[in-house]
Amino acid sequence: MASTWDSFERYKQRGLDARRAGQWDSAKVYLLEAARSMIELSKAAGTEDLRQARRDTAERLYELAKDCDDAKAKNRKAPSSPGRRPQSTEPAEPGEAQATDWVVKEKPKVRFADIAGLEDVKEEIRLKMVYPFEHPELAEQFGIKAGGGILLYGPPGTGKTMLARATAGELDATFFRVSAADVLSKWVGEAEQNIKKLFDAAASEPRSIVFIDEIESLIPARRDDGGGVMQRVIPQVLQGMEGFDKSTKSRVLFLGATNVPWQLDPAVLRPGRFDEKVYVPLPDLAARAKMLELYLANRPLADDVDLATLAVQLDGYSGADIKHLCDRAALVPFLQAAKGGKAGVITPAILTDAIADSPPSVTNEMTKRFDQWAAETRA
Repeated sequence: MASTWDSFERYKQRGLDARRAGQWDSAKVYLLEAARSMIELSKAAGTEDLRQARRDTAERLYELAKDCDDAKAKNRKAPSSPGRRPQSTEPAEPGEAQATDWVVKEKPKVRFADIAGLEDVKEEIRLKMVYPFEHPELAEQFGIKAGGGILLYGPPGTGKTMLARATAGELDATFFRVSAADVLSKWVGEAEQNIKKLFDAAASEPRSIVFIDEIESLIPARRDDGGGVMQRVIPQVLQGMEGFDKSTKSRVLFLGATNVPWQLDPAVLRPGRFDEKVYVPLPDLAARAKMLELYLANRPLADDVDLATLAVQLDGYSGADIKHLCDRAALVPFLQAAKGGKAGVITPAILTDAIADSPPSVTNEMTKRFDQWAAETRA
């Protein structure tokens, strides 16, 4: 349930931020997801009053989402904020912000060896993306095509973004990270132009990876909602991917990450697009032990802390959960020392209390939903 709350808060905030920026299509997607999360929370409410209050919240979010269509139709302008450029639906003029100003471009140093666990996932990525580039002659001999797209899906906090960056590191590729809010931001020009400029920038590199985070927000399942910008952006992304896939000179790879793969447009999973689907699960025992070792390293730790036993207790916790727990445990002796007390250490009792106060964010129902989706897409 904690994860559902996190999803609600994240989508609500992004939706409200997008509305304030005049990014009506992006705001609609986020606000609808926030409303759906609140409906799920209403089902788990303990009293009828609480259930009704949560339904009312969901209804207000639905109304805000519908208002985005009206705002777009009327070309309503968002109020400008100090230090922010005014919104515009016109393409950027010379000297104004261009797509290259919002594309996050880097050469990651992280490697697969830096990520605890997930060995099966790493091997799947190697087979699809790394080995064909490391052994081009063998790949050609056996008809193995380098490139294409991989969809990383699974519960939140399992390291999908880190895996994407590590893939770029393994390939010494330039890493482009993009989100729906980036592409749909009107003050940098038309969304379709932004997509083209992103792909052109990636193609100009000797080797590059385009990583679309929260891809369900950029390529959601299409509905009969008219000819909005999302209806134009989705084909633009899919056609662009196919263009790279058909080019023998292509050195552009695509990675997408999502916590809700069932909300994707089915067209994105066709061959030549994100046809390889890789499940990124919760960490196993060995991975949890390694994470504890990493996150508690260089912190004052009591001699009787047993990391192996602690790793067993954390079955069902995500990597993000474990990091949060370690940070929370370290805060206790830090605050004691900061308030003038004697500098202490992280004890087993502190870690036990942190576990009690920090339940896992991923439920059994969530993991079953991923298993169900995987079975449906294989059918």
